[in-house]
Amino acid sequence: MKKLFVSSSLLFLAFSCQDLDLSPEGSVFAEYKTEVDAVAAISGVYSALTYEAGDIPLYGDALLYISDLSSDYMTIGAHSNSAETRNLSSAAYGADNQRIDLIWKQLYRGINRANIAIDNIPAVNAPENVKSRLINEAKFLRALYYFNAVQLFGEVPLVLHEVSHNAGLYREEVDKVYEQIIRDLTDAEELPTPNVDPGRATGGAAAALLSRVYLVWASLKNPSENYGKAIEYAEKVIVSQKYELFENFFNIFDIATKNGKEHIFSAQYIVGQASATSSGNSITHCVWSSGFSNSLEPVILISDTALFYDIYSDSDQRKSGSYAKHLYNPATNSIFTFEKPRFRKYIDTTAVLNTSGGRPVNTPIIRYADVLFTLAEATNELYGPTDRAYWAINQIRRRAFRQDLDTPSGFDFKDLTKEQFRDSLREERYKEFVTESVRWFDLVRWKIYVKSVRKTKPAASFRNYRFPIPQKQRDVNPDGLWQNWGYSGEDSGANPYLANGYE
Repeated sequence: MKKLFVSSSLLFLAFSCQDLDLSPEGSVFAEYKTEVDAVAAISGVYSALTYEAGDIPLYGDALLYISDLSSDYMTIGAHSNSAETRNLSSAAYGADNQRIDLIWKQLYRGINRANIAIDNIPAVNAPENVKSRLINEAKFLRALYYFNAVQLFGEVPLVLHEVSHNAGLYREEVDKVYEQIIRDLTDAEELPTPNVDPGRATGGAAAALLSRVYLVWASLKNPSENYGKAIEYAEKVIVSQKYELFENFFNIFDIATKNGKEHIFSAQYIVGQASATSSGNSITHCVWSSGFSNSLEPVILISDTALFYDIYSDSDQRKSGSYAKHLYNPATNSIFTFEKPRFRKYIDTTAVLNTSGGRPVNTPIIRYADVLFTLAEATNELYGPTDRAYWAINQIRRRAFRQDLDTPSGFDFKDLTKEQFRDSLREERYKEFVTESVRWFDLVRWKIYVKSVRKTKPAASFRNYRFPIPQKQRDVNPDGLWQNWGYSGEDSGANPYLANGYE
């Protein structure tokens, strides 16, 4: 198997004409004949995670802005002069928001690249086991892109083959999108764990993503069946013994331990990696543009210190692992104290004086802690706080407080009602996944987005349970891409969310 990162020139030769809203103007896949060509094609599907020509990448700032900036704990800093970003921060965005249009394009670009690869690799002159592996990697990635799309937008076009335009596409039922995601991930379970190269999809990653998919789907349909499936796939990952929690929370974002034992699947950033906005992960610049200064210039900041920082115990290593209140400044050989804590995870402490560009810090997409949370949440929703649910959440608690994972601890949760366990788990998920692009997804799944976000963003409304279909897409296909409720003046009409228990 060839390496994941092929030359940028080869990727652009293969995919430059495919970087459009939903589809390429034309396919050059007919030129692909060999195993090297097929690997390059799959590398192009991966590159949709981390590269965006002329803008921010999907698993750089793009998804972070959509998920975390539009949630309760994050706000915009003084450095940002983008109206689109400010509107995401205040939950006042509409269908003309360029950041929302960008993420639609990025998701469907990845989907279409995967479609081309899946359709054409069978004819490539390469060993069958290699072709099968590459196709299943493409299916994993297609499922990941669709999973983001269906959560963000609801009904979305379900495109499974290369298309030349979007005019005839229509929004498919949510359940059918989930069914396709599950089919793709079931096929991807055949991938080896670990894969040949770090950063590639594995069978373990497919099972972990399946557990998360079923957890989300359970909040919409067939909770008994889907929570049961979420438990099944979470247990499959756990009993495989392929993954573990890092004892040191800081290792999750340490460049020296990237792709380590807790990382199930991550968006890969390397030294010198080409990017339109920085040579590495652009999130670094967003959290660290002011460097050692109390200026409120970083693009993103904590919205309310009392609500989202002070709630951590000082002995919880996630506090200083997620936020930098105090940080060593090598230029002055002293500790700098921030009046308002900075988001910590994407600050490369080996290069803290570099504030202008990105660093090779990976963006975790699935890590083992998420599997434990899924097991705990699904089990509690289905059966209440069982011993297995306590075991899963207490693994998280013990690691947070530097306890032995196999020994009962004074930090363990116990003797909770189902509702108390649910509330405790939700707070733990916030504390665990700060700046990991999950907060909006969590609040929506729990149906508490408006209630939660209005504490810091009064403009938040029920329409924010989905993002609008970008107007640029609707201008091409207004009938097939009908607009989500609330973005065309329907707020005075019947609220579909209130009727279904959303708060």
